[in-house]
Amino acid sequence: MKLHFTTTHQDHRIALLAALAITIHIIESAFPSPLPGVKPGLANVVTLFTFIRYGWHSALQVSLLRVIISSLVLGTFLSPTFLLSLSGALLSLVSLIVIQLPFNQSSFHRHQPSALGYAVIASISHMSGQFLVAWYFFIPHPGLFQLLPIFITFAVILGIVSGIITQLLINQIQQRKL
Repeated sequence: MKLHFTTTHQDHRIALLAALAITIHIIESAFPSPLPGVKPGLANVVTLFTFIRYGWHSALQVSLLRVIISSLVLGTFLSPTFLLSLSGALLSLVSLIVIQLPFNQSSFHRHQPSALGYAVIASISHMSGQFLVAWYFFIPHPGLFQLLPIFITFAVILGIVSGIITQLLINQIQQRKL
C-alpha cells in the first residue's frame, strides 16, 4: 500500500523554520551556561519571528517541533530538561497570544508591540514558566525564590537581544520584498 501525502507551502515553511530553530537550539546546548537554565535563547528568535509574521498557530507548531525534536536528538526527551523547555515555550506563546489579543481589533492594529516588546514579554514568560515548573516539581524550596530576580534580569537582557535580532531579521526581509 502506497501512502501519498500532499504538503502545502505553509507545511514547507513550518518545516524550514522548525529545522532552523532546532539547529540553533542544539548548537546553543553545547555552550556553558552562567546559571542552570540560562541560555541565550536564540532559537526563540525563530519562534518570535514566526509569531509576528505568520501568527500564533504557526509559532506553536515551530515551537513544539523545536522542543520535541531537539530533546530527542539531545537525549533529554521526557526528562526534567524537556519539561522545563516545554513549559517555558508554552507559557511564552500563551503570553504572546494574550498580549496580542487587544491589538487584533481593527482600532488597535496599528499599535501592536514591536519585536522588542514581544521578545521581552516572551523571555520573561519563558523564564517564569521554567522557574515555576522547577520550583513545583524539582526544587520545592522557598529559598529558590531568592534566585528569581537574577533569572528575570537575565530574561530581560536576553529578551532585548532576541528582540533586536528579530527586528533586524524582519527589516531585512521587508527590504528584500521592496
